[in-house]
Amino acid sequence: MGGLIFIFVQVLVAVFLCINFMLITTFFTKEFFYTTMRYILFAVTLLSDCVILIVTNLLIICNYLKITMNLWLCAIMFILSTVYSSVTPFTLTAMTLERYVAICMPLRHGDLCSTRCSLHCILLIHGLSSIHFIVDLSIYFASTSIKFYKQSMICNVWIFILYRWQDHLRNAIKTLYFLFMCITIVFSYVRIMKAARAASGEDRKSTWKGLKTVILHAFQLLLCLIQLWCPLIESAVLQTNVKAYINLRYVNYIIFYVASRCLSPLIYGLRDEKFFCAMKSYLLCGFYKKKNVI
Repeated sequence: MGGLIFIFVQVLVAVFLCINFMLITTFFTKEFFYTTMRYILFAVTLLSDCVILIVTNLLIICNYLKITMNLWLCAIMFILSTVYSSVTPFTLTAMTLERYVAICMPLRHGDLCSTRCSLHCILLIHGLSSIHFIVDLSIYFASTSIKFYKQSMICNVWIFILYRWQDHLRNAIKTLYFLFMCITIVFSYVRIMKAARAASGEDRKSTWKGLKTVILHAFQLLLCLIQLWCPLIESAVLQTNVKAYINLRYVNYIIFYVASRCLSPLIYGLRDEKFFCAMKSYLLCGFYKKKNVI
């Protein structure tokens, strides 16, 4: 059973990586996309999702095949997985705020959501997302000897969690983050809802579309939030049944890592008319050229 789930995970990850790479390529086909804040943030989520899927899938492969690696390489993978597991939800929150500004503060949208502000926002997102690994690695390197760093072992995130209070601290930081994100989502939803009721005609249609986007962001953040509880559930199952624990880890990975990150292409890759038309044009153009060569 574990082997079948492992193969299924590999196929699923490969499919979503292909879709994300195609969307990233589409993003760079038009200047409008990489000079507009919401599309820039969309590209950040795509890149973040690609990194987290690649890194976590490599860890799954190494654990499944019992492949050992040097601690320094494991630390790099730990940093990437820790940072980019938070980059996506932070970016979703920023995208929600961008929709709020666009709908409720249209006159200030050009100033608040410029390309320069987008770059500052990306730096802030990565800075906040880096707090986890800075705390964990600082505690780890201060508590272990230099000889330990040269050892080879099967890489696991829990290697760098030496104390139980350290895990509680990580969960507290994540909880604070997600409380901030949830408050931001609810605030934006309420304000956009009021704007939708007050609008008329095309403005009402555009506002309701923005409201649906906020709801989808909220659902995606909910899936990311549930990731906090997965380690607690997995550790409880591990004490009773090892095989069930392995299968549960795969199920959690599929639902709360892969599935939650396939919503970004759905929200902007398919629902956004401009991006969908650009993607369609890019794909047809590529097919047309290929056909002519043959």
